[in-house]
Amino acid sequence: MTFARRIFTLAGIYGLLVMTPMYFLEPQMTAMGKPLSNPESYYGFIGVTLVFQLVFLTIGRDPERFRPMMLLGVLEKASFSGAVATLGLMGRTQGITVIFAVIDAVLGALFLLAWMRSRATPLGGR
Repeated sequence: MTFARRIFTLAGIYGLLVMTPMYFLEPQMTAMGKPLSNPESYYGFIGVTLVFQLVFLTIGRDPERFRPMMLLGVLEKASFSGAVATLGLMGRTQGITVIFAVIDAVLGALFLLAWMRSRATPLGGR
């Protein structure tokens, strides 16, 4: 469980460090292109993503107890990296976004590996 503990804790810390500043970067985002047409989607994305970082930190504290949640972490990482990969093939995303999507894909693979390496809790408790 040490591997799972480390991976999920590091992913949660990384996500908090990367996503929190985005709350204050709307002016820079609009300076790069057109103004945000749906700021609620921008801030909603940040909020939901930050909550998932707290989920990762929770899993990292007790991976055995929260093992079923690990697969949801894999899906969270796959949803972003898969969407960016599709948009990238269509020429509809920027290079920096692709870099973050690759990082998420790697984290998703590590989450899956952590899930596979951790043993399931027997019925009836730990």
